[in-house]
Amino acid sequence: MSDGIETVIYPVSDLARAKALYGTLLGVEPSQDESYYVGFDVAGQGVGLDPNGHKGATGPVVYWRVADIASSLKALIDDGAETLQEVHDVGGGKLIARVKDADGNVIGLAQSA
Repeated sequence: MSDGIETVIYPVSDLARAKALYGTLLGVEPSQDESYYVGFDVAGQGVGLDPNGHKGATGPVVYWRVADIASSLKALIDDGAETLQEVHDVGGGKLIARVKDADGNVIGLAQSA
């Protein structure tokens, strides 16, 4: 079902401070730098900073790369996951969705355009 990790998104309260810290940690400049999101690309791995708490997340959310987000979402729901966020386009044709497993862990799905 998955092709690996697409992006890890961290909810942050101070975007400027987090951008400096993660820039130092990752050793790269942001590939996307907006007031609502800062993203880094590290050897093909996405790392994002979300000052809006990433839809109420209290910790990092990992988005798994999938080829068919609708069928992947359905399969997870059929296996007991609870939908947190239906499939939607976040720009450029990239689709994401989120579910929660029985232990409360958040699982993100991402399908690139």
